[in-house]
Amino acid sequence: QHQIQNAPNSGMRSSVVNPPPSLHAPARHTPVCTDPPPNPKPSPTTPLPPPESTSDQAWADMVLTNQVKDHQLEKILNPHRAVVVRRLIFQSKLGSLATDESCTSPLDELPYQHSLDYTRVHGANCETVVGYIPLPVGMVGPLTLNNQTVYFPMATTEGCLVASTNRGCKAISQGSGAISTIVRDGITRAPCLKMRSAREACELKLWCELPSNFCKLKEAFESTTGFGKLQSATTMIAGRNAYVRLCCFSGDAMGMNMVSKGTLAVVDLLRSIFPTLELVALSGNVCTDKKPSAINWIEGRGKSVVVEATIPKDVVHTTLKTEVKTIVRVNIDKNLIGSALAGSIGGFNAHAANIVTALFLATGQDPAQNVESSNCMTLMEETDNGDLWISCTMPSIEVGTVGGGTGLPAQKACLKVIGCQGGGVKPGENSRQLAHVVASATMAGELSLMAALSANTLVQAHMQHNRKPATTSAVDSKQ
Repeated sequence: QHQIQNAPNSGMRSSVVNPPPSLHAPARHTPVCTDPPPNPKPSPTTPLPPPESTSDQAWADMVLTNQVKDHQLEKILNPHRAVVVRRLIFQSKLGSLATDESCTSPLDELPYQHSLDYTRVHGANCETVVGYIPLPVGMVGPLTLNNQTVYFPMATTEGCLVASTNRGCKAISQGSGAISTIVRDGITRAPCLKMRSAREACELKLWCELPSNFCKLKEAFESTTGFGKLQSATTMIAGRNAYVRLCCFSGDAMGMNMVSKGTLAVVDLLRSIFPTLELVALSGNVCTDKKPSAINWIEGRGKSVVVEATIPKDVVHTTLKTEVKTIVRVNIDKNLIGSALAGSIGGFNAHAANIVTALFLATGQDPAQNVESSNCMTLMEETDNGDLWISCTMPSIEVGTVGGGTGLPAQKACLKVIGCQGGGVKPGENSRQLAHVVASATMAGELSLMAALSANTLVQAHMQHNRKPATTSAVDSKQ
């Protein structure tokens, strides 16, 4: 992987150590991309060859050598052929995982024609299947993240979102790069237990809080799983009801099935101590899953991630088309004061849910968990030397790289692009890498949208790139 050196006392990327070739076989469980070598800007007078007599690979080479801009392909060729050419481009950029003899590209299992293996869906992902909804998948990057260069896919129907996130990634990589840290890692489940009296509910709470008794809870929980590790048990009381919020490390799985199975074992143990205990519901909504809640915002759920970057003031001006003081002021007035007036919980951001949802759809996450995973506070400050510092604090990103939708071929392909498909060599390392990417991508999206709002170019961009009359495609005309 690229290793980016930071100059002393500087937030800017200064040099690249031992740049790899444009195609390479990366180490296992690392991002599978490489930056193409820098190319000179195209000559404005260079004529383009006839599209009909020029091969797809030739067009891909022209983009890779900067003779043609990627976003021009649809106009020069046609939307369908542009996708084919663009796949060749990113196959060159991404390289190969080379973990088996086939040496296939990460994009090979990402479909771009009508296809879905329904045998993979049956018994795992959906019932009473009648078809599927195709979503466009755009590629974003490169992004410098923790001194590595990564690309990531976004599945979305919102025009400008991929382009805007790309702009944010460019600005971040022109600066310090994204520096991401995970401060907590644990999925939660909180069963609702009803006791005969409020006194008994309080006795259960006090029993669970004794360190020796927590060891008993931990033993019962971990008897049901090979990867799960019970980290804490916090009990909340409401009259006769006791809600025991169990927090579990779940390895590379998102962990809901794991923590639910362990919770049942804990309830059985508690019932042996308190025979009158009644299990009202395995989930008592103190977890909290797929609903807005203050407890996820404060205590966290899944991965709690903090990511930051420093953007030089000249990059803010040239790439983001705004000024440091302006974007800082808009962020305070909009994301902090405006959200406070709205009584928002976890919504101190511009559009974190946009990026989180697009990444969740592409990588096979549970899209409904976007509710809590999009909890985000975006902060911006002007540094002493006039640069822009930005951070995103996201306390409840719920992601996994095994189980659920991550097993479908297209979603597996998208995880391979990021370099975190399947279980890691060390349990949890792949899901943590995905959480780093989600948080850093969110910061890129926040940076670009706030710049557009600061410069008052948001509506103009959407009108230019996200509005067009309905047309009949070549595929439709053949039907």
